[in-house]
Amino acid sequence: MTTPIVVMGVSGSGKSTVGAALAQRLRVPFADADDFHPPANIAKMSAGHPLDDDDRGPWLDSIGEWLASHGDGGVMSCSALKRSYRDQLRRHCAVIDFLHLEGSLETIGRRQASRPGHFMPAALLASQFETLEPLESDEHGVAIGVDQSIDSIIESYVTTTTARSTEEDR
Repeated sequence: MTTPIVVMGVSGSGKSTVGAALAQRLRVPFADADDFHPPANIAKMSAGHPLDDDDRGPWLDSIGEWLASHGDGGVMSCSALKRSYRDQLRRHCAVIDFLHLEGSLETIGRRQASRPGHFMPAALLASQFETLEPLESDEHGVAIGVDQSIDSIIESYVTTTTARSTEEDR
């Protein structure tokens, strides 16, 4: 049994790529939170406007429901930028592990610029960094830098969570 995992971070941090690879490694289902946005949210972001909490509420509820339905293991890529958003996910699924992909505005900006056709314009990246609230010590999770290979990120996550589980079992 595997705890559901949310791969979190700002747009362009590699959530979808790392999340899909992690799910494959763990042999559990993967979903991308972008696929859960209603058309109105996508239109708003495509027009260069950041979402507000009213826009995010129903979206986060649907993501939380997916996590709860995959309580025996699943990986979701989701920005989960604020503690309150992560708390909303936990209202649906009490135990979630978070993998926060972190990097500088410059690093992630360069990565995001190489993603043509994505509905999140690069201009909104600064607002995501302003919104971001890193994981707190009472949240299950780990922050890992994006300045390494996908395999290294996944290996670091698996090693860290295995060590943490061993420590908690003592």
